Amino acid sequence: MFPVTRMRRYRINENIRDIFKETVIRTEKLIMPVFVDETEKDKREIDSMPGIYRYSLDSYEDYIKYLEEIGVKNVILFGIPAHKDSTGSSSYDRNGIIQRAIRIAKDNTRLNVIADLCLCEYTDTGHCGIIKDNYIDNDATLSIYQKEALSYADAGVDIIAPSGMMDGQVKAIREILDKNDYKNTIIMAYSAKFASNLYGPFRDAADSTPQFGDRKSYQMDYHNGNEAIREVDLDVKEGADIVMVKPGLFYLDIINRVKSIYKMPVATYSVSGEYSMIKNAIKSGLLNADARDEALTALFRAGSDLVITYFAEEYIKDH
Repeated sequence: MFPVTRMRRYRINENIRDIFKETVIRTEKLIMPVFVDETEKDKREIDSMPGIYRYSLDSYEDYIKYLEEIGVKNVILFGIPAHKDSTGSSSYDRNGIIQRAIRIAKDNTRLNVIADLCLCEYTDTGHCGIIKDNYIDNDATLSIYQKEALSYADAGVDIIAPSGMMDGQVKAIREILDKNDYKNTIIMAYSAKFASNLYGPFRDAADSTPQFGDRKSYQMDYHNGNEAIREVDLDVKEGADIVMVKPGLFYLDIINRVKSIYKMPVATYSVSGEYSMIKNAIKSGLLNADARDEALTALFRAGSDLVITYFAEEYIKDH
């Protein structure tokens, strides 16, 4: 075939390379995480996540208006409550931090508002469910998730994102939403969420470090790929509208497998550890600034339709 086929013809200059670019990052497909803190009076930078802040409700309102102005279309909300207890009761309080944040966003912007649904920020144990005999009681936890989901829907949320990795959580949430005439509320399930080493900065951000043990009895073993597909399959059958793989860059093979098998929207959460590694490497000069875009492109090239990333604000502002 040589020299008839010369692959370098596709790369001869930037204009030509643009013609043949296979994967393009569309800004409307990026989701910006936002931490809203009931105990803050203004905003405070998270030490382990340069450029990312915890916001008081007042500063949060200004921030989401700014995000909309620069072109952000989607946010996912995480709450830090003033009160924590064994049942995570603040998670389903009508006037809880996330419920108020949802209403503020819906009243003041046209953003798509996603709310993470879990208990780790709201329990005094830092675990994602109700503890009985030093073990997460799966079914007791589901009833709390239902209350939380209903309170989010009442507040006007667009998408509910259950992240606790409890068996049956999607079915339980879909049933309570449909029963209360929230049939159009979308569920974005954290379907294949791995017990990863990349969550450390998030736990600083959300005050959600487990007070004992770890989350390996409910989050997935990172050695397992087939198990991830089974988890996704169950969520699809239970009524998930979007399935998710979390984390992102260490799990490109899982993203690709999920997208190949299920012809439905696939989200990826590029987690705090990924952000902090790339951000700090760029700041220190170890990586070129384009490493950010390369990392985001990899997630979409693997098959992601949506990407939750702490780089969303920065990327959209730059483009």
